[in-house]
Amino acid sequence: MTKDMTSGNPLRLIISFAIPMFLGMLFQQFYSMVDTVVVGKFLGVGPLAGVGATSSLNFMVIGFCTGVCNGFAIPVAQMFGAKRDSELRKYVANSTWLCIFFSVVLTALVVGFCRPILTLMNTPEDIFEYAYLYIVIIFLGIPFTFLYNILAALIRSLGDSRTPVVFLGVASLINIVLDIVFVIVLHMGVEGPAIATVISQGLSGAICLWYMKRKFEILRISKEEWKLRGTYIKTLCYMGIPMGLQYSITAIGTLVIQTAVNGFGSLTVAGVTAAQRINSFISCPVESIGATMAPYSGQNMGAGKLDRVGRGLRDASILGFAVSAVLFVIVLMTGKQLSLIFLDTADDRVIAYSYQFLVTTAAGYFLLTLVNAVRFTIQGMGFSVFAITSGVLEMIARTLAGLVLVPLIGYTGICLAHPLAWIFADSFLIPAFFYCKKKVQRLYD
Repeated sequence: MTKDMTSGNPLRLIISFAIPMFLGMLFQQFYSMVDTVVVGKFLGVGPLAGVGATSSLNFMVIGFCTGVCNGFAIPVAQMFGAKRDSELRKYVANSTWLCIFFSVVLTALVVGFCRPILTLMNTPEDIFEYAYLYIVIIFLGIPFTFLYNILAALIRSLGDSRTPVVFLGVASLINIVLDIVFVIVLHMGVEGPAIATVISQGLSGAICLWYMKRKFEILRISKEEWKLRGTYIKTLCYMGIPMGLQYSITAIGTLVIQTAVNGFGSLTVAGVTAAQRINSFISCPVESIGATMAPYSGQNMGAGKLDRVGRGLRDASILGFAVSAVLFVIVLMTGKQLSLIFLDTADDRVIAYSYQFLVTTAAGYFLLTLVNAVRFTIQGMGFSVFAITSGVLEMIARTLAGLVLVPLIGYTGICLAHPLAWIFADSFLIPAFFYCKKKVQRLYD
């Protein structure tokens, strides 16, 4: 089902679109959360720390895949808003060819360089092999990651944020079952949850593909429309690569932080791993509100309704601030108990590391609201290159935290890394939005 977001109350549209996206993000977090719970509870702190030591590297690579796919969907949203169906299908076809190319090349590169990268990250020797085995399997599943993310992004660009959630939910349940079977029944190590994640990701993508072929009449692509076209490839790369690089560049700073965490030892790595998993889960409402703005602003830009873009950003930001306040209270009151979900030990040091990291990060959710809402709005307007700049600023902030704050104030410097990164990004993105709006307005005048 397609959905036109170029008319109607912006706040209601954003909420109705964000709720399914929120549920989808929750299901995606189940992939990581269940892996972490099963590993932490049944395999121990060492394997848990090994899986956690790969989180920033995982984010850098998988985040690139996700960002590229979301960027490829922006021209599709714009063509949908402009009612130019043939051009929409040509963008879908060319994005398919690009995803095939990127998935093959990226898989070969990252699998080949996993061990040297983990070594450069100062991964502790006692958890190194756990980390390597887990992340290599995850990266071998990159083609499945591209499959699901491009199809889900295309469906959302047509105004349907619900369907991908249903299929991802089914895949998440299968992932949970496979985790239990592989680890508890078959007694596999960290490779079990990794294999389960890859299988589930591939299944969700396959179901999305089946559904699109049956239900989206607008996406019935002719042989002529399947042809590679240089102008479309150029536009898609202009939109997609900056969004992918934004994630990857941001993750470079995260790698610096992960290296600093690794230097504190495996107990600290385990505590931060638990906190990161909780943070990824708790922050889903804020993330979903921001992600809604890409298809929303893309459709309205295609329809020439710039005023609705600004109204939507304002409403999304206010909603995000309210949600952030509620989430912070929840974390403050239940953070220690939540940490125990992921740990097979009640070691006070591990729990303290987790709680401090979690509370400090949650205090900055209102900053994260602006980062996501403004960045996705700008990207939907067609200025994806600005994503790189904001990503560079986040990288600089996290690098400063890892190289400057940690030597000065110790572990607290690690906890401040995310809020500091969001401050740096917001300082650029907010004025950048007004610049983009002014530039587009000149085209309309």
